[in-house]
Amino acid sequence: MIIGTLYRLEVLELIKDPVERSTWIDSLAVAAGSLARAKAGMLVTQIADELGRTEATIRSHLSGKTKAGKLVAETYEKLRKGELKLVVPLIRVPLTGSEEEIKILREEASRLRERVKNLEEEVERLKAKSTQLTEALKEREALIEKMRAELTEAQAKLTQLAKERGVSN
Repeated sequence: MIIGTLYRLEVLELIKDPVERSTWIDSLAVAAGSLARAKAGMLVTQIADELGRTEATIRSHLSGKTKAGKLVAETYEKLRKGELKLVVPLIRVPLTGSEEEIKILREEASRLRERVKNLEEEVERLKAKSTQLTEALKEREALIEKMRAELTEAQAKLTQLAKERGVSN
């Protein structure tokens, strides 16, 4: 109903004005929603709650007191009688860029994917190297600790020998 009403010449004229456009679209949507729900057997209070409008607004649309209500009701009757065939043109949205630009962007995306793959491989290689270096560092630290212990032991022996020699002189 809303599409059939929107394509009426008088409605197209009404919505040309950008100031009035959103008001008309909203009114027509509420009127169409009200009529559809009323035909489905919903109560006015339920329709008002669902559409977020007052019951008075819904009643005005349903009774044809509003222009939007009249227009939607007329469209409904034409649809019901088979007098109105809705033809919604399928509009192909043009691409924002030329085919050449799209090709270039796809190639760039492919290069970037390859670069990311290479960087991920490099990160893995560096992680493995880091693990290897950490293990080597731990081995060296253990060796240093062992040498410190041996040095401490050797110093103690040296001190002991020095005392022994000093006592015997």
